[in-house]
Amino acid sequence: MAETVRFSTLLRPHRSLSDNGFKWLIRLVILANLLIGLPMYMLGAWPVAGFCGLDVALLWWLFTRNYFDARRSETLTLTDRDLVVERVAPDGEREEHRLDAYWLKIEAGERLVLTSRGNRVVVGRFLAPAERAKVAAALQAALAAMRSPRFDHPWDRED
Repeated sequence: MAETVRFSTLLRPHRSLSDNGFKWLIRLVILANLLIGLPMYMLGAWPVAGFCGLDVALLWWLFTRNYFDARRSETLTLTDRDLVVERVAPDGEREEHRLDAYWLKIEAGERLVLTSRGNRVVVGRFLAPAERAKVAAALQAALAAMRSPRFDHPWDRED
């Protein structure tokens, strides 16, 4: 028997700079460093040019690392029985937690903590506080709807 999915969401870190924006940023930084480093090299202050190249390399490495970390995700799926939290790390490693939906408790504060029968899972660490609150409210509403079902009885209908 297939279980009914009451709530499902995919959580991903937000990145405001697109790949194309990153390329333009690097080009701009290289141009600015050439405008500063080349005259310094001509004036005999050649170490300045080396440091200008070093900051471009460091900026490129930091953004590359940031985009690698952005590949992480968490999927929350609430069924009649369980809340399944599936995490995918940036390197592709998967991790799954199952929490009993009936005993599920949601603590939304500085962190979004899901607790059920002694098991505790923190989700959405990479989300902004407003986004965590939004996810917590949606999950709480889905839990409330699941715990107090409304049945369509034949005698309730006005035929």
